[in-house]
Amino acid sequence: MLRRNDLRRYRAIQELHVPGRQAKILSEAMLRRMLSHTRHSTDPLRDQAIILLSVKAGLRACEIAGLNWSMILDARGSISRVLTIEDRIAKRGSGRRIPLHRDLHSVLVKLRKQDGGQGPVIRSSRGGAMRPNSIVNWFVTLYDELGFDGCSSHSGRRTFITSAARNAHKAGGCLRDVQLLAGHRSLSVTQGYIDGDSDAQRRLVALI
Repeated sequence: MLRRNDLRRYRAIQELHVPGRQAKILSEAMLRRMLSHTRHSTDPLRDQAIILLSVKAGLRACEIAGLNWSMILDARGSISRVLTIEDRIAKRGSGRRIPLHRDLHSVLVKLRKQDGGQGPVIRSSRGGAMRPNSIVNWFVTLYDELGFDGCSSHSGRRTFITSAARNAHKAGGCLRDVQLLAGHRSLSVTQGYIDGDSDAQRRLVALI
């Protein structure tokens, strides 16, 4: 028989897999609360890395679980400025290279000093690599503790893709660049991840 907390987590996972229902995106205030919450965990640096790999690199749960230090370190053994997602850990072989956000880079530098920089980046309490389902459940627990309804392990990825799409023109890019960062085979899939901005929509209509 499931305990109350387990039942709540199970229902949260089930609800977020209803067809047509997408995980909510995260605001900057929500991200700050998430990172602050890790201060009370048993492995703050690892937990911060999990969050930032999702929100600032757009990684899927399977990619976070499969990430190895060899995909992060450069030829000199230092943290690279680019994260290399190999086909073998990506969904449908969607490997890619993602520039490291400065916040994520900073946490990875500290995590490497703590863990030695060999083997899996995200380790379980037993020392081995965390499994994809464990990453999914880790996010369910985090969002449950923070009271973030409608969020899942996909929320960080949706936030990353939406933010990249909204800022693409400022960087001189386009949706094709966002598609490559997300590792999508189709631009239509990328567009499906992007959350609309109601304020921007109102401004657009006012200009018509």
